[in-house]
Formats: sequence, C-alpha cells, structure tokens
Amino acid sequence: MRILIVDEMHPSIVEMPKALGLEVDYFPNIDFEEVLLKVGEYEGLIIRSKFKINEEFLSYAKKLKFIGRAGAGLDLIDVDACKKAGVIVFGANEANKVAVAEHIIGMLLSLLHKINTANKEVKANEWNREKNRGEELFGKTVGIIGYGNNGQATAERLAAFGCKILAYDKFKYGFGTHLVKEVELYEIYQNSEILSLHIPLTNVTDNWVNKSFFDKFKKPFYFCNIARGEIVVLKDLVAAMKEGKVKGACLDVLENEKLNKLTIEQKASFDYLVTHDNVILTPHVAGWSRESYVKINEVLRDKIKRFIEK
Repeated sequence: MRILIVDEMHPSIVEMPKALGLEVDYFPNIDFEEVLLKVGEYEGLIIRSKFKINEEFLSYAKKLKFIGRAGAGLDLIDVDACKKAGVIVFGANEANKVAVAEHIIGMLLSLLHKINTANKEVKANEWNREKNRGEELFGKTVGIIGYGNNGQATAERLAAFGCKILAYDKFKYGFGTHLVKEVELYEIYQNSEILSLHIPLTNVTDNWVNKSFFDKFKKPFYFCNIARGEIVVLKDLVAAMKEGKVKGACLDVLENEKLNKLTIEQKASFDYLVTHDNVILTPHVAGWSRESYVKINEVLRDKIKRFIEK
C-alpha cells in the first residue's frame, strides 16, 4: 500500500507508516495541481489543511482507500462524497486535547487575572496595582458546548480549579459525572459565567453563534472559542461585547484568519478586538504544542494499522 503525504508534519510521519510495511511519499511543498496528477497512484492520503477534498478531487483518486486528517475536525473533507466513493476518513482528534485544554486555561487565567495587561504595563515602567486587580476562576459556572475529546479534557481541568461544569453535546448522552453536569442548552444559557465552544464546523454550526445566540444568555459571561472561527459571527460578538453581554473573549480562531484579506466588516470587528484588554487572541495554536505535533502522527499510525488489519 502506498501513502501520499501532502502537508508539512513532524518527520516521524514518514517512519511510522514505514514500520507498518507501507510505502510513503512525503511531499510537504507539493501544490494542488501536482497532487491531482499523483494521487491516482496511492491507496492512502494524509492531509492537514492544504486544500479541500470533494467529489471532484476524489475522481482523480480511484485507488484511494483512506484519508487521514492530521488534526482535529473534518470540515475540509466532504465525508459524504468519501463514503460514496468507498474511502474511509479518520482524524487525529484525540492527539491535541491536552494542548487545547491547557491553552484555554492559560487564556482564561490571563484574562481574568489581567496578566496580559499587567505584563505589558510593567514592561512600560507602569506599576498599576488596583487597575490590574484580578477575578478568580474558582467557583465560576462554565458552560461547555461539545463534549468530545477537547471538551472533556477542558472540563476535567476546569473542574480541578473548582468550577461548576455544565456540558451539552447534541450527539452524546449519559456522560455526566460528579464533576460534570449533563444539561440541555437552555441551562447553559441560563447559568453560564464562562462559555467554551468545542464543536465542529458543519452546515448547522456555520454562523451558529450570532446575535440570536448571544441574546439567549441571562447574565454577562466570558466567551471562549478554540473550535472553528466560522462558527462565530464576529460582528455579533463585538456587538454583544459593546452591549455588556460578553465581558471578555478568548479567541484562538477567527472567521477569516487571513488577516491581510479581511473584508471591511471583518476589519472593523478585528480592529475592535485588538484594542481591548479584555480580549485574548492567539493564531490558531491551541492544539499546536510540540507534544501534540508528534501525538498526531502516533494516532494516525494506530488508525492506519487498525484499518489495514481489518
């Protein structure tokens, strides 16, 4: 079996499949047109986020038996088209859950305790104690929407900080524990002081977090999104912040992450966010730790192994 790898990944991605007796071609700098010319020769494809895979792409890949997504989320892959073509699709969602959960904790602590502003001010020879008085994470009610790998790992760490965890998942039930209360969405709207999104980007969730969504919350809350930027209508988040419905935001993703290609509306929203100290922004790196970089390959190796042993 031959595998084509078309994205830059940790070098172990080459040796791990080889250890399973597979032939691996690693072309991290290959362009889309070259992939179309080559992919028909391969039974396996590993991709991160270089391009979308749809029915047209699959028409060039007649031998393809599986696609491995080196990361969490399959929004760049038309899973229905793959199923129709008999191509198995799997991701490495488990690989970055620790990195994501730790990143959220770091963002929240920085925001609540004003670490970001205090650090900036002291470096500028300003010593403002009262202005940088923090707020404790302990005792906060946190709503988590999406209780998969990342949602669960985040809940476990927040529970260790003494938070009350309310979790909702459209596709799961019976996961509540003494630390996590399984709830419907209305209870999250009613009680959350912090909200964290852990849901995939789909036709249903695209632009799901909009004005109507923010209006459902009964008390001001802190908002966290490390899932997908397209889930949140950024101008509606900004409006909710201006109205005091959202007290602050931790955003690792944006609806348009090509900052040099923002629309006028997107630029206005982005400019508002970057000028406010109650917003923490990072460049889609929540799951991008040195450890997860290797774990992704390990998860893919194990899933490929199970696939070829069926």
